[in-house]
Amino acid sequence: MRLVITLLILFALLVIAFAFGSQNNGIITLNYFIARADISVASAVSLFTFIGFLLGIFTTVLWRILSRMKKRSK
Repeated sequence: MRLVITLLILFALLVIAFAFGSQNNGIITLNYFIARADISVASAVSLFTFIGFLLGIFTTVLWRILSRMKKRSK
């Protein structure tokens, strides 16, 4: 049940992020260390939402692996 609620909240946040991005069709400039890119706000919101999602998944998986390793070492 907890998983279903978490997925619903995640889905709602993604819908809000994409709705926000679709309403802002302006062009922004992203400056990287060695490059520059002109993309729309919708693309930037999508990109950074996806990156944040991947970082969250990576952190959760890493935390679970470390906690399981600590339990096994006891």
